[in-house]
Amino acid sequence: MSRERLLGVWRRVISLAWPVMAEQTFRTAMRTTDIIVTAQFSPAAVVAIGLADLYARFPLRIGLGLGGGAIALSSQDTGAAADANRDEAVTQALLMGLLAGVPFVFVGLFLGEPIIALLGADADTAALGGTYLAIVFATAPARHVALIGARSLQGTGDTRTPMYVNVLANALNIAGSFVLGLGLLGAPRLDIVGVGVATAAANVLTAALLLAAMATSWADASLVRPRDTVIARQLLRVSTPRVLEGFSATIAEFPFNALLLGFGTEVNAGFQIGRRMYQQVTGPLSRGYNVAASVVVGQSLGDGDADGARYNGYAVAGLGLATVGVIGVLLVAFAPAFVSVFTDDAGTVPHAVAFARVYGATAAFLVAFTVLSGALQGASETRVPLVGRLVGTFGFLLGTTYLVGEVLGFGARGAYLAVALQYVCMAAIVLWGFRYTNWASRAAEMMAERGSAEGGDEADGAGEGDPAGGPGGS
Repeated sequence: MSRERLLGVWRRVISLAWPVMAEQTFRTAMRTTDIIVTAQFSPAAVVAIGLADLYARFPLRIGLGLGGGAIALSSQDTGAAADANRDEAVTQALLMGLLAGVPFVFVGLFLGEPIIALLGADADTAALGGTYLAIVFATAPARHVALIGARSLQGTGDTRTPMYVNVLANALNIAGSFVLGLGLLGAPRLDIVGVGVATAAANVLTAALLLAAMATSWADASLVRPRDTVIARQLLRVSTPRVLEGFSATIAEFPFNALLLGFGTEVNAGFQIGRRMYQQVTGPLSRGYNVAASVVVGQSLGDGDADGARYNGYAVAGLGLATVGVIGVLLVAFAPAFVSVFTDDAGTVPHAVAFARVYGATAAFLVAFTVLSGALQGASETRVPLVGRLVGTFGFLLGTTYLVGEVLGFGARGAYLAVALQYVCMAAIVLWGFRYTNWASRAAEMMAERGSAEGGDEADGAGEGDPAGGPGGS
């Protein structure tokens, strides 16, 4: 019976996760295409888009953070059959994301070039990067809506609609980068502007299609008039740690890359290649398991099954170890062959192989962190993953690299150790949090507060935003 139960959870997880994996694969292919196309313009264009993407991660982190709150409440309310509360949460999250994207529009328009130059870019690179950033940031509100909308639908168990929309948008983005960037099929050659326009258009298309799905009968979640302040506060409580976690990971990139460059350009290049290899082969799987864990845990809690939620979290983690963990072992064994696809530079290859092997050896820890973070997110507990990220990133990644690599003089070997310790630490903290903290009680209290527990839509009047009835219908 236990074996049948485990296999049943795995089958459900795979059915939820594979569309996310497919979607993520196309997104990765789109980013790779942008680099390939800009490489045809000039080295400065490649550097410009790379530097601009560092800043583009900030709206990404906000969208993912608010999306984390949306998937938590959406999955719980779906499990509780509290459709009106679910629709209220989805609509409020989308509105928050739309408003949070507006400041980036003005940053791109008026500060794009200066903030690229702030990273040490020369005048030509800063001008190119500023232009690209202005175009992409102009659609930051749409990017937020797309990210939040996708996760809102995923929380209902619908992972296919976001896949259909994102695969279509990313495919058009890839085509647009080639056509507008290189001037194919009679189109004008717009260079980096064309690549930016293709990305911006894809952001708008994705947001529009997801909103259309929710505004019609295509999707289970619907758009309503937002008015419940309890749900608004809960969204912020769940989302804020997720946003801070994402910001901390992005901010840490700057000093860590500076430390690596201090050890030598080849060390930094090796790190970029080793990490890219790992992300390419495991990123889609990990993202899929993260989303699936949020859904199965959140819906079980919404159904009042805390024990089932705990079992489901461990089951998804086991599936991650059995797949991503095995891929990590293969990466350790075949790292030299994989690296040879990216570079044959004699100075870079040893470091790339070393970093690839570190990522492979710690793949089990990283996927455990990713999955259990998703499980805790489904329970509205995003503080524990934030602590894990902060301690792992600033305490071990940066601290160990500086102490062992810089102070003690071990150079790149300090960075190898730091990357490994970072993921071991992060996995240990979220495992402790999943096992010992009262996340099930926290989720139950929040559902009761917003009127989603034990009674579905009949209980929706508990929110203070609508004392006379539910927060809104479909």
